[in-house]
Amino acid sequence: MNFWERITGSDMTKELKVFDSRIKKLPADYQEAWEKINLNLWSHTDLTGRNLMPILDGVVGLLEEAAADGQSVQEVLGDDIKGFCSALAGEEGAKSIRDKWREQLNNTIAKKLGR
Repeated sequence: MNFWERITGSDMTKELKVFDSRIKKLPADYQEAWEKINLNLWSHTDLTGRNLMPILDGVVGLLEEAAADGQSVQEVLGDDIKGFCSALAGEEGAKSIRDKWREQLNNTIAKKLGR
């Protein structure tokens, strides 16, 4: 990866397109689950989103293997996709980037106020 790709994020765009092409080969219920997972996981990213690429790759692999084995989406992911995504991100109730920024802002303001 060169400097320009890292700055613009074009390397991640290429990876996401590969993930999408792999997902399009799966049954429709797996594709719907992927959309929900993709939406829920992005709230647990750092500023760049690069920390999610290995996680997303692992999820795509899991879905491919489960579809090949003939398992249903509910058997693999359960009913709580949001909880599944939180578990993937590290822990239940994992902080999102917004939560981290809010905490940083509150700490900065507390320091300025002398608390």
